[in-house]
Amino acid sequence: MTTTKLPFIPTEQEIDILISGCGKVTSTVLQTLKETGIRIGELVLLTWTNLDTERKTLTITPEKNSNPRILPISNKLIGMINSLPKNRQTIFQLKKHALRTYLCTQRKALAHKLNNPRLTQISFHTLRHWKGTMEYHKTKDIIHVKTMLGHKSIESTMLYINIESALFLTQNDEWNCKATRETAEATQLIEAGFEYIATTPDALMLFRKRK
Repeated sequence: MTTTKLPFIPTEQEIDILISGCGKVTSTVLQTLKETGIRIGELVLLTWTNLDTERKTLTITPEKNSNPRILPISNKLIGMINSLPKNRQTIFQLKKHALRTYLCTQRKALAHKLNNPRLTQISFHTLRHWKGTMEYHKTKDIIHVKTMLGHKSIESTMLYINIESALFLTQNDEWNCKATRETAEATQLIEAGFEYIATTPDALMLFRKRK
């Protein structure tokens, strides 16, 4: 009988430590995967025309029967990508196997240096699992996660409900609550990490954030 195991999900701090401890190309690859959740096979297909610096997006060409999509990226990632050589059509000039070899070498050295063997468990696909889990935790919208990851079937996305439930089982259930009728203030609350809950009949918007 086959036993199904949930994938390893590192902390964001561990991911950021790995990113900062790797070389320029590997760190840019990892930052891209962290922000977008795309597959490594989709990453190596990225061309400079897929990068829209004005709208801050990447257009993803799908693989493995996935859906195409346009995903937002940060100014930090745009800067990292733009620092790479532009002498070829593709943004990342190495093949999947070479990128995996570089990651394996660099994460092993970093894990030994920091005495954190968990870093050796972070693969490129780990960041896809991490992104799917965190997006579901943030939005509780499984259709949003399905669209972001490019899944054809919702069954593939349902995994992240189980992972999120397991990771955040012991999370503090105390909340800071806010209410406003002003759009500008509502925007500020969302930017500060508050979650929109509902609007009352008298147009009062309710928000909450865990303490």
